[in-house]
Amino acid sequence: MKPGSVGYVTPQSMRFDEPLVLASGASIAGYDLTYETYGKLDADRLNAVLICHALNASHHVAGAYVERPEQVGWWDNMVGPGKPVDTDRFFVIGVNNLGSCFGSTGPMSINPATNQPYGAAFPVVTVEDWVAAQARLADRLGIERFAAVMGGSLGGMQALAWAIRYPQRIGHCIAIATTPKLSAQNIAFNDVARTAIQSDPDFHGGDYYAWKTVPRRGLRVARMIGHITYLSSDDMAERFGRARRHKSGDDDYTFGYGIEFEIESYLRHQGDKFAEYFDANTYLLITRVLDYFDPARAHGGDLAAALAPATCRFLLVSFTTDWRFPPERTREIVSALVAHQRDVVYAEIDAANGHDAFLLSDERYHRVVAAYFENIARELAAPPAAEPAARAAA
Repeated sequence: MKPGSVGYVTPQSMRFDEPLVLASGASIAGYDLTYETYGKLDADRLNAVLICHALNASHHVAGAYVERPEQVGWWDNMVGPGKPVDTDRFFVIGVNNLGSCFGSTGPMSINPATNQPYGAAFPVVTVEDWVAAQARLADRLGIERFAAVMGGSLGGMQALAWAIRYPQRIGHCIAIATTPKLSAQNIAFNDVARTAIQSDPDFHGGDYYAWKTVPRRGLRVARMIGHITYLSSDDMAERFGRARRHKSGDDDYTFGYGIEFEIESYLRHQGDKFAEYFDANTYLLITRVLDYFDPARAHGGDLAAALAPATCRFLLVSFTTDWRFPPERTREIVSALVAHQRDVVYAEIDAANGHDAFLLSDERYHRVVAAYFENIARELAAPPAAEPAARAAA
């Protein structure tokens, strides 16, 4: 393993038999959550950090598996010994959310009411439902309060929801490349992706498991659409430009509809790879989770009112070329928090990588996160404040 890695890790699973009532009014009678942990939980149980995953990620945040050493955690550059989220200091938890396809209960799981996979019958969930399930897991692990809850993109939405719903259980909210709600354009991209999947003849109304098919064509297109939105125009131009796969001359075109340009080859490859491991019903469900997130909705669109319950400190990070969740959306969150005189650190990183920048190892970005976690570590190590003399005398 590389220096700074948490090493080989083993996923764990926890069963919950108490029904979880969802925002939709539906409930899940029993479910499993798959998770991984890195580092050591202190005796006082105050050094725990929850990492929330984005759309196609999972509980596998860092390290690798013995049987699959090439499958490194999706945020391995961020979490580990000596890394910005230092596992020599913090006990880090990654949880696979309900509805996913990486171990936690989701559409591929058996519905106890029918003894068949849930498929299209799996209930729609929300960010808030996920956070409620994560809180139950924390209860089981004996963690009353997280030193920090952290996530990027959809993971950042979960961190914000934690700050609002469980203000006494979170010391710091670290939300990166996120937004307080999706724009109409983002909802439109998600709808086109879902339509591609639902239009695939192998989709069978979401019950393709019974047909022993996979709507690969739809999944490929959905991933290609999504991937375009994760990259910036500058990044795409620098990496691919108008380069062609078969370079036999500057003016040599095939004058056909096959894969001719390098960017086409790249997107097809990403789509093919994604369709081999991701579940189509999960994609539908999680993109809907993105669409529904809007904590200000219950407050007449007033984001400051929505964030009023939050008492923790905040680190918010955005990237200049992220046109999916642009910096101005993060600044809305900053302004809403400042209106309540909350403690906020905001960093806007000039990075060329678009939305994907939150997953990459930009040195400036990692320095910001490392410095913030350094302060959290000092805060945890500091002796408790002395009680007022009158109280001490009593």
